[in-house]
Amino acid sequence: MLTPLWLTLKVALLATLFAGATGVALGWWMARRRFPGHAVVDAALVLPMVLPPTVLGYYLIVLVGRNGVIGQWLDRWFGITLLFTWEGAVLAAAVVSLPLIYKAARAAFEETDHRFAQAARTLGAGEWEVFWRISLPLALRGIGAGLALTFARAMGEFGATLMIAGNLPGRTQTLSVAVYAAVQAGDDRLALTLTLVISAVCIVLLVLANRLLQARH
Repeated sequence: MLTPLWLTLKVALLATLFAGATGVALGWWMARRRFPGHAVVDAALVLPMVLPPTVLGYYLIVLVGRNGVIGQWLDRWFGITLLFTWEGAVLAAAVVSLPLIYKAARAAFEETDHRFAQAARTLGAGEWEVFWRISLPLALRGIGAGLALTFARAMGEFGATLMIAGNLPGRTQTLSVAVYAAVQAGDDRLALTLTLVISAVCIVLLVLANRLLQARH
């Protein structure tokens, strides 16, 4: 049981870091900019939240599989293969959980008082300085709540992970996939234990996210 647990924590942490950096940057950009097609870009960024996991997994295979658009390039130039690897599980978890941190970050940036940022620009601050010293600190609690939800979602990711990373014990078998394997094998005790573990961790993260959101008001 420990191997799937540690693998899940590693995958969820790396996926949260990747999705977090991408989601915060996109949230800041989308909160500040209005352009033709803004609603379409926003919908595309939220799309992984509503797509069936198998559809999302298929998209990832088309992109990063051995014959995929990006997969061929990675394999040819760097010898990197993401299919049936824990790195592939990280990619799947990051893509699935990206909408949570993106929406949280965008909402947090939109709720900040823009007069502070405008005053900083008036005093000669550049956009990066405004982001790091004004916008990000003001939105930090909302982003923290989004990161907690992102980590919880990454821990529970199953469908896309199973399609792109498979179910290789000790290599790509995360907790959610291990639960599926235990049920398939008829090991109800192991399935229940794994389910309780992942449920307990997710409850803790949800409580943390709620407290962070409440502290913003």
